[in-house]
Amino acid sequence: MYAAIWRVLPGPRWFRVLEAVVLGLAVVWALFTWVFPWVAQNVGLLDTTLA
Repeated sequence: MYAAIWRVLPGPRWFRVLEAVVLGLAVVWALFTWVFPWVAQNVGLLDTTLA
């Protein structure tokens, strides 16, 4: 998968490294902004009860 992304990115090697870092940071930002809050709200991992 990473090799496929590396082949798709345009430009010389230094620019591809920069693009890959920016792409990785964008994915992490999207996870923390939308995915993780949605999971915390809907999955209920923090809702603990003693029966």
